[in-house]
Amino acid sequence: MSLKTVNTVLATLGALFIFYIGVSYVLIPEATAPSFGLPTWPSGDGGGFLVLKGIRDIVTGLILVVLMVARQRRALGWVMLAEAVIPFGDMTNILVHNGSTAAAFGVHGLTAATMVVVGLLILRETRKARETREAPVSA
Repeated sequence: MSLKTVNTVLATLGALFIFYIGVSYVLIPEATAPSFGLPTWPSGDGGGFLVLKGIRDIVTGLILVVLMVARQRRALGWVMLAEAVIPFGDMTNILVHNGSTAAAFGVHGLTAATMVVVGLLILRETRKARETREAPVSA
């Protein structure tokens, strides 16, 4: 299996996972929120913030899908690196607010690290492909 295929599968799984999480926060925020890792949840009118988190996650996944469909692999790698800041920020937020350390590192930290690794693998793959295309042909 080629590096490009592995990277595509990993990026697709990541995009679908975050899209699924986002849809869960929009449709059933009260059931999804406890897995986030914070010790308390917004209630009443504040529950709308959970839906905002869901919309953020849906858009995060859609951006990755759009780049894959458009075959913008180099941009996909860079965007994955940039989007890794989101789960890193979530992890930091949980730790600062005395939330679940296991969720902070095991869910959000692992997600951030995975996004960085996949983003770097895609950038490596696209760099090698570009170098191969630009290599001078000897006669």
